Amino acid sequence: MDTTAPRPESPTTASSATLPPTASTHGLTAWADIDLGAISDNVAQLGRLAGDADVMAVIKGDAYGHGLVPVAHAALAGGATYLAIAQLSEAMAARAAGVTAPVLTWLFPPGADLAAAIRADLTLSAGAPWALAEIAAAARGLGTTARVHIKADTGLGRGGAWADDLAWMLVEAARLEAEGVVDVEGIFSHFAYADAPDHPTVRAQQDTFVAILADAERAGLRPRIRHLANSAATLTNPSAQFDMVRPGVSIYGLSPVPDLGGPTHFGLREAMRVTARLINVKTAGAGQGISYGHQYTTKGETRLGLVPLGYADGIPRHAGNVGPVQADGRQFTVAGRVCMDQFVLDLGPGSTAAAGDEVVVFGREADGEPTAQDWAAAIDTINYEIVTRLGARVPRRYLGGR
Repeated sequence: MDTTAPRPESPTTASSATLPPTASTHGLTAWADIDLGAISDNVAQLGRLAGDADVMAVIKGDAYGHGLVPVAHAALAGGATYLAIAQLSEAMAARAAGVTAPVLTWLFPPGADLAAAIRADLTLSAGAPWALAEIAAAARGLGTTARVHIKADTGLGRGGAWADDLAWMLVEAARLEAEGVVDVEGIFSHFAYADAPDHPTVRAQQDTFVAILADAERAGLRPRIRHLANSAATLTNPSAQFDMVRPGVSIYGLSPVPDLGGPTHFGLREAMRVTARLINVKTAGAGQGISYGHQYTTKGETRLGLVPLGYADGIPRHAGNVGPVQADGRQFTVAGRVCMDQFVLDLGPGSTAAAGDEVVVFGREADGEPTAQDWAAAIDTINYEIVTRLGARVPRRYLGGR
């Protein structure tokens, strides 16, 4: 069989500029420090919590905005044995950049170039009958065996197969495995309410998953990797560990269950810290409207600081008057509307801040800085969104890798 993998296609995903870890930030309006040591340590901590289960680190979406390739290596250094990348194009980009570890990918349309994915030694998800058929056809055409994880929908109502489709796939996968065109290495599913550990769907989905595994065995399949637990389940539900856990947001030091505890509660630390420089500081009188629409008005004479980040950089536009920022040694909220490239802080009448001073947009809970979770709470979203939306024109500086 042909197992020679040609060079994968060039990366197709957009990525931000990267700064050397020792690079001066002089002249930069803003940057994000990514602590690779924190990512490795977080993966190691999740591995300890997972007991005998291995860790599949989810690095989709440019590693939640932290940087696909540096995070891949940091996660592997922390003990991850598998990587998960949702989009096939991004998984191919990881291969092109030299990531050689096992990678599971699960989002691709009918007609995708699965032969190239098989040559690149990617593990493909079969979440529908057409996907299993196309994977098998591509492998058959290459004269090789495709490594497959069957995705079962146990109640999330999103990706994966259920009911008659799944029953057919289990039988067909066993037939294709006997033919030698697929290797059903794994079966997996995803929780709907893992961030609410006591929700009745959690146990119901877990029971359904166990029943599907029994159906697979009766069909003649012997998957070596059974995985169900995401970040929330890894942290709160040891009974969902099976052979492998699949944490995402927690490897970046963010809590998927902030109501139960922040990063420090779970032995994690945030990997991303976003810093900007004030580029203008000036005095304003009482009653001065600030930014578009004058949604904020000064109550007295005060000092205004201009932060050169906006919604083009991923700062949520609806964070006006609520987004937390640390400046001049204190915490403030955005004053008025967030613009495309900038927002304003009302620093108070006694501020000694000056143009060029650094402000922390979000950083670490343990250091008393505003956090991605603080921003999420302020605008009624989740911390995942805050870090993943950070724009490409904010350069990343990678620190602390092993």
